[in-house]
This record gives sequence, structure tokens and C-alpha cells, in this order.
Amino acid sequence: MFWNIPNSLTLLRIVLIPVLVILFLLPVAWAREASAVVFLVAAVTDWFDGYLARRLGQTSKFGAFLDPVADKLMVATALVLLVYADPRVSIAVAAVIIVGREITISSLREWMAELGMRATVAVSMVGKIKTAAQMAAITLLLWKDELLGLPVYGIGLMLLYFAAALTLWSMFAYLKAAWPILRDETTD
Repeated sequence: MFWNIPNSLTLLRIVLIPVLVILFLLPVAWAREASAVVFLVAAVTDWFDGYLARRLGQTSKFGAFLDPVADKLMVATALVLLVYADPRVSIAVAAVIIVGREITISSLREWMAELGMRATVAVSMVGKIKTAAQMAAITLLLWKDELLGLPVYGIGLMLLYFAAALTLWSMFAYLKAAWPILRDETTD
């Protein structure tokens, strides 16, 4: 089933990308908060579409392809906006680590799938914790302003650095799991 609720939620995340950019760049006082809400909605639909696909038996090849693409596009877009707004080295390095890992692991998974060994680089618990920290960090950094007296931006920075550390850890774990196949010197 191509048009189902999970796939529609995934497509919604892609449609929200230009909305996120426009809201973030609007010259109004509420722009950052609005962009944070859009990102949070996208993050929630990321979890919800997978849950619904499994729960309703509506998994599809299209959804399995598009879901990670939508996630990576939304995260990469938000990170670019954050580096644009605050171009300090630590934020740029964290963004490069996160985006670089996504490219590396996506390529590794694709290659392992071609070999019929995709399970070797299946999603781990560290990867799930990294994703949660990353989504929370980006939402807080997009919000920027204090909320209920909490230093939202500072908390977001700490979570971003934590997510970047977990990103490296999970990337090395995936590469370690795939290393026996990667170092195989036989060719076809």
C-alpha cells in the first residue's frame, strides 16, 4: 500500500523542510520558536510513522526507503540553519560529525544490503539514544530563548555535543561490526 498514514507522515516531514527554513529566516520575533515547533512536529512524526507502520501492518518498501531520507534531510537542514545562525567552531564540528556519520552509515548499510548482510549494521540502542538526544538538541537550539527560566540554548548545546559523541561512538560500532567484510580482500 503506497498511500497510507505512515507514508503520508513521512512525506509531511519532507514538505515541512521548506517551512522550517522560511520560518527560521523570517525577520519576526517568534521565528525561532515557530521553527522549533515545526522541527518538533517532524521529530514526533518520525517516531509515529514507524510505530503506525508496524502497528497497522502498513510497512512498505517505499516507506522503508523514504523514512530515513526524510529524517536525514530534516536534520541536515536544521543543522545548516543552526550553523548559519551561530557559526562557532564547536557547533560546526558537531554538525559535520552528525551529517558525516549519516552519510557514512547510510552508504555502509546500502553496501551491506547489496551483499545480503544488512543485519550486520542494524540500528543499535546507542543509535536510538543518539537520535533522541539529537532531536531534543536541535529543537532546543532552534527555540533558542529561555523557557520557564531554563537556559534552553545552553541545554541544547550540551545535548548537541552529547549527540555528536554518541554519533561517533555508534559510527565506530557500525564500522567495527562491518570490518570483517570491509577488510575482505577478495574481489568479484
